Amino acid sequence: MYVSDNNRYSDMQYVHCGKSGLRLPPVSLGLWQNFGFGSDFTKAEKMCHTAFDLGITHFDLANNYGHPYNGSAEENFGKILERGLGAYRDELCISTKAGYEMWDGPYGDRNGSRKYLTASLDQSLKRMKLDYVDIFYHHVFDPNTPPEETALALDNAVKQGKALYVGISNYNKQQTAAIKAIFDELKTPFIVNQPSYSMLNRWVEDDGLDEYCAENGIGLAVFSPLYQGFLTDRYLNGIPADSRIGKGNTWIAQQLDEKMLAKLNKLNDIAANRGQKLSQMAIAWLLNNKAVATVLIGASRPEQITDNVQALKNTVFSAEELAEINRILGE
Repeated sequence: MYVSDNNRYSDMQYVHCGKSGLRLPPVSLGLWQNFGFGSDFTKAEKMCHTAFDLGITHFDLANNYGHPYNGSAEENFGKILERGLGAYRDELCISTKAGYEMWDGPYGDRNGSRKYLTASLDQSLKRMKLDYVDIFYHHVFDPNTPPEETALALDNAVKQGKALYVGISNYNKQQTAAIKAIFDELKTPFIVNQPSYSMLNRWVEDDGLDEYCAENGIGLAVFSPLYQGFLTDRYLNGIPADSRIGKGNTWIAQQLDEKMLAKLNKLNDIAANRGQKLSQMAIAWLLNNKAVATVLIGASRPEQITDNVQALKNTVFSAEELAEINRILGE
């Protein structure tokens, strides 16, 4: 039976998610890849244990994680909870999402209807063998469902005791402001938006989403912080055969040209001068944005989690470093 490290809280500093009372670790574990059907369950369980032993209390899932076997990541996480991690349920912040295609027919396709969201959350709770999740997200904006309906569905999940807080994911500033107005009227505990964000993907800044969320008490839980592995040392000297790009299972392979490689190597030089790996600096850079409450990392082995948490040892940047990073990113 799993017993967690007694020192798990000694080094981690927790941050309030927006203006809520919920505090999150600055690094959280996302279970999008390597936790679903066909993954090494023993390794997946070890990654969850490693994360919690390091003070990572937040585990982020979605109904469709484990594609093409939608729900399989939640099923495996339910087994991990059942086999020992669940003894610490009150120390865990577990989130899940619904919004993308999940099951056949008009009620399980990509949408934000009350019927889909309600059914999906019930399914997620059953798969994970939980009475409630801490955060329930609408996973992606749906232009074909009135925002009032989506908001009411999320609010109802809280009223039913199936979720403690609600969030949205992949919503821009305008969409966030629109649904926030409804949540405010309903007095729903809406605390977080989960967008993609990294050094190489700064749309939240261009859109003004980060500034809006910071001003309105909404935390950002950002995903893809390493831009599909670009912001690691994996590609500094070419494309390894066993990498995502080498295996042909990523959509951004065409972006890894000579110009990108030069940019990555210059960023790596700055990281080295800071005593960090490129991946660690990329995580630290995100946390330098006051709107960011937590960075969602993925992993394929426990050592990557330990390595990424080391980013928290140096999250302060000088004005010169930030200026040079911006110059390189603008090339």
